[in-house]
Amino acid sequence: MQVTAALAQARRSGVDRLDAQLLMAHRLRCTRSWLIAHDDTELEPLVEQAFWADVQLRADGVPLAYLVGTREFHGLTLMVTPAVLVPRPETEHLVDWALERLAGITAPFVADLGTGSGAIALALARNRPDARVIASDRDANALDLAQSNARQLSLDLQWACGDWWAAFAGERFDLVVSNPPYIAADDPHLQALIHEPLQALTPGGDGLLALSQIIDGAPARLRSGAWLLLEHGHDQGCRVRTLLEQAGFADVETRRDLAGHERCSGGRWPRP
Repeated sequence: MQVTAALAQARRSGVDRLDAQLLMAHRLRCTRSWLIAHDDTELEPLVEQAFWADVQLRADGVPLAYLVGTREFHGLTLMVTPAVLVPRPETEHLVDWALERLAGITAPFVADLGTGSGAIALALARNRPDARVIASDRDANALDLAQSNARQLSLDLQWACGDWWAAFAGERFDLVVSNPPYIAADDPHLQALIHEPLQALTPGGDGLLALSQIIDGAPARLRSGAWLLLEHGHDQGCRVRTLLEQAGFADVETRRDLAGHERCSGGRWPRP
């Protein structure tokens, strides 16, 4: 079978054109542009077999990033596995906000709680090479993957294994970021995310447990004037702002994503 016929059949199987092309390029170990220019290439039987297995998994909802093994995030190519969430474009807004808050601070000390693939921490380290960045995760497999991404990108970070603030002993930071699990246990969107690690998606209940734990523990880990910036669900902005204000944070605000949804909230410690 030729590439063009295989791609057409993949689309009939429910996989969109771009995903099918990327799956094919992955199996042929070529670029998408080469694939488009050589769509009359005859597929070898083993390549064809592997491609169809990928197509079936993609049609069943397995994230493309798990099948090709990588994901682009904030200009970085990251390795991803089912041990971690696939980095989302929405999370790039959290990185941009963090970089904005770090402007003017020389050699800042930054922490990323629940780093997963390392996406946020690595993007910050790449953009602020003068920063001391430490990233934590309670899952050793996720932490191993994040460290592998750092080595591949030649970025020097510190790593800590532990649950939220428990990973740090006596440290105080200029800025802390986190994209914790925040989906409510009864949210119907979870049904479409069954291939990603459940513990990284939801803490159970109303989805606010991890956010509350991070906010409650933050005052003991932040320097005066430091910022805590958190990603959350599109309908949680009001509640997260309230938690921040009740904990004593100043200048509390929420940033929206490109779809106009409230996506990240944060504040400066302490309130005067």
